[in-house]
Amino acid sequence: MPTRNAEAVWKGTLQDGEGSMKVESGAFDVPFSFRTRFEAAEGTNPEELIGAAHAGCYSMALAHMLTEAGYAPEQVHTVAHVQIDQVEGGFKISFVSLETEAAVPEIDEATFQQTAEQAKTGCPVSQALAGTDIRLQARLKSA
Repeated sequence: MPTRNAEAVWKGTLQDGEGSMKVESGAFDVPFSFRTRFEAAEGTNPEELIGAAHAGCYSMALAHMLTEAGYAPEQVHTVAHVQIDQVEGGFKISFVSLETEAAVPEIDEATFQQTAEQAKTGCPVSQALAGTDIRLQARLKSA
């Protein structure tokens, strides 16, 4: 399996500095700052990128587990809300809340919910974030 690479550069102090993050594939090279991370300034931040990675990983894991169980998912849409808070000694990602909605023909609600929970713990990004409270709301779309 390949190793994926990303990098970041930060110049200056925390509040007045600025940085950039980029990925090896060239898919993005984006600036970020204290204001984009801790305030409502326009732009990205590490937590948003963690959220994107988690939503993508979870959606793929759920689709895979549904397929392995004999179902053919038509679509899995996941939104990840990543909360960062100031705590004693710095900052901490307090929780990630995953909200997923899936269209899966011929599956019952109980089987869907069980599989959704299994995907939450089986997703590699969830495993990487094991020290973080990961919450899940899973909704089965009616066909």
